[in-house]
Amino acid sequence: MDDLVSLSNAALSSLQVDTPRYDRWKLKPGIVHIGVGNFHRAHQAWYLHRLMQQGEAHDWAIIGAGVRPYDGQMRTRLLAQDCLTTLIALEPDGVSAEVIGPMVDYVPVDVGNGSLIRQMSDPAIRIVSLTVTEGGYYIDPVTKGFDATHPDIQHDAACPDRPMTAFGAMVAAYKRRREAGLLPFTGLSCDNLQGNGSILRQTVTGLARLSDPDLADWIEAEASFPNSMVDCIVPATGPAELKLAESLGVRDMAPVTHEMFRQWVVEDKFCAGRPDWDKVGATFSDDVHAYETMKIRILNAGHQVLANAGEILSIATIAECMAHPLVSDFFRKVEHEEIAPSVHPTPDMMPADYVDLIARRFSNPRIIDTTRRVAFDGSSRHSGFVLPIVRDRLAAKASVAGLALVEALWARMCEGTREDGSVIEPNDPFWSDLQRAASQAKDDSGVWLSQSSLYGTDLADSHFADLFKDWLGMIWSEGAAAALKKYLGK
Repeated sequence: MDDLVSLSNAALSSLQVDTPRYDRWKLKPGIVHIGVGNFHRAHQAWYLHRLMQQGEAHDWAIIGAGVRPYDGQMRTRLLAQDCLTTLIALEPDGVSAEVIGPMVDYVPVDVGNGSLIRQMSDPAIRIVSLTVTEGGYYIDPVTKGFDATHPDIQHDAACPDRPMTAFGAMVAAYKRRREAGLLPFTGLSCDNLQGNGSILRQTVTGLARLSDPDLADWIEAEASFPNSMVDCIVPATGPAELKLAESLGVRDMAPVTHEMFRQWVVEDKFCAGRPDWDKVGATFSDDVHAYETMKIRILNAGHQVLANAGEILSIATIAECMAHPLVSDFFRKVEHEEIAPSVHPTPDMMPADYVDLIARRFSNPRIIDTTRRVAFDGSSRHSGFVLPIVRDRLAAKASVAGLALVEALWARMCEGTREDGSVIEPNDPFWSDLQRAASQAKDDSGVWLSQSSLYGTDLADSHFADLFKDWLGMIWSEGAAAALKKYLGK
């Protein structure tokens, strides 16, 4: 298209969408964000952009960062457009767009992460935030404590000045700040983990203790790691999203589509100050746990209720899952009868109402959120989102029939083929192990539940295991739809 405008500072006045009203040349950095994916730009960066639009927080600009080689590709794309991002809101009745500009630079991605360490050591940086996925915090799958045996961690403990992980880089930066007599920065996790701040603290201090116990003590005493709950559905960017941006007159190499709904609840525990995000819709609360439990159990576990059934039945997107009568009814029944009863209300929401809200959000046909994306890293998502509900329900002697079916559908999906014969490509860091166990579980369901890194040792001999065995056998012999119909009483 000849009338396309390539995104850049110089081109902002030529765009036909909302753009920053603040002078980006006068912004000063205050935040380093590690893991500059779509979610960060649609969520945390958006809140900061809205605050900057009001004339505030101009000394809290973001510097992007990453620690893996593929992060360099995002750096190249964003620097080519002056770190601007087109956000495209997808609502059932139309789309709207805006360009945001709170990010002002992106740290070089180099071996040993020297550039990142130097940037985090700058006294102007007062917050280091992260979106590195739920499975990226080096948590022992059985004890839920810090996994000091992981090869990445062992490397960083042996080479603390040339770390390979984000957490090793944070430890190295904390060390430099301490030696320079500077205050520490706040570590702010924006990942979908219950107690994400506590987990970040556990990982950072656990790693520091392996090489410098005194530094670990200083971090424990002086730094802060607030817990937070984050929520916004943000699909991956592909050719369709690039074309959508072009239809709005913008040539953006990394646009982001998202739903209009956003929520961010954060503990107000920042050791070096913070932006006033609450002025633009964020909530500071001492009870983040109640919000995150509701969201992680109803939304994140609900995603797993849908995605594995959808993959088996060749349903491409979450919205299409919600339009499928069996899968949608399955979702609503499990949510209302088994998940919502395990959730306490928040000050502004009852669990049943939140289920209805999530159902509406998942049903938005403009949100092209693939079942494959939602099913990704099931080993972290099922153990983190679904199984805690199972254990609570078993302890309460309540029904887990629907949740057992959820797990059976996951086991069937991990065999690696759909019911139409098409292949499910590897979709988990432990895919080969999962696929091997899933294939063996066709004849012996106990093989699946014997994966102690996922299920521990308490579920294999429970009532849940009997239900799981029956569901998995039915799925293999009669198909997923038959199992769904039986559960629904149809």
